[in-house]
Amino acid sequence: MNNIPSSYLDKIRAVYNNISFDHLDFIQDGMVNDVVVVNHELVCRFVKEDWGKEILSHEAKVLEVVQRYIDLPVPRFEHLETDFVTYRYLKGEPLSRNTLLKLSETVQARVISQLATYHQQLHSIPTQVLAEAGVSSSGAARSREDWLQLYTEVQETLFPYLWLHQQTWIHQVFAPVVSGELDLSYTPVLIHGDLPVYHIVFDPESQNISGIIDFGVAGLGDPACDIATQLGNYGENIVRCMASDYPMLRHLIDRARFWVGTVELQWALMGVKFNDVSLLLAHIGCAREVQPVGTVLGG
Repeated sequence: MNNIPSSYLDKIRAVYNNISFDHLDFIQDGMVNDVVVVNHELVCRFVKEDWGKEILSHEAKVLEVVQRYIDLPVPRFEHLETDFVTYRYLKGEPLSRNTLLKLSETVQARVISQLATYHQQLHSIPTQVLAEAGVSSSGAARSREDWLQLYTEVQETLFPYLWLHQQTWIHQVFAPVVSGELDLSYTPVLIHGDLPVYHIVFDPESQNISGIIDFGVAGLGDPACDIATQLGNYGENIVRCMASDYPMLRHLIDRARFWVGTVELQWALMGVKFNDVSLLLAHIGCAREVQPVGTVLGG
């Protein structure tokens, strides 16, 4: 069935004895999991490699906390093993920038408010609660040393393929970090760590966000990471509209601006290192409307 391994189907049948496979979608795009969606109702995720088992275990801890503190639906694990998990399908489509911009002003404002409120609630979960739940650092967490190392690797690996104006842009992106002008300090909070448009589920019928999915990279880290992803998803004009429901935006926008400037470079670096064209192309279609570090937020 759609080239789905028989071992996956056998596992699903073992847990759900009377299930019928009327419609199956097989998704292999993720780096950690293969996903089988059954009848547009049940999501079944299978860990690809042993190292993904720890990620799944940590995600379960995160979700137990998250579902108590945020309003938007998130996956509720129904059956959990070390390498296999199921949960109910959250219906909708990715909240792309074009989808958002085509909404009426009223609906667009409501959806942006939902997105902002989600971030505010997530980033405000008490650290004591997270510690008691055993939530550890996000895989997306970065230190100043990490950023300087990335800068060095980009120059060594990518510069031979780049034109002079591209090299100049990269120097400009990293200049505030190299000089120390950009303060990279932050208080760790729970971050999603990986929230591109395809992890934000939008229901076109109700015209609301119907869920946030894939907390595999979630953990303690810099909230600017999540805002940087939204800058890449939707551009700064839309992100600025989050300020009334996400008041910490003003204090972290510069870190987010810097961070989003590095995202494409991180993927390109992996693409060259591993000779993987799909990684090189991963950020086609992302927003490019981001102000330089130091620009006054306004509004």
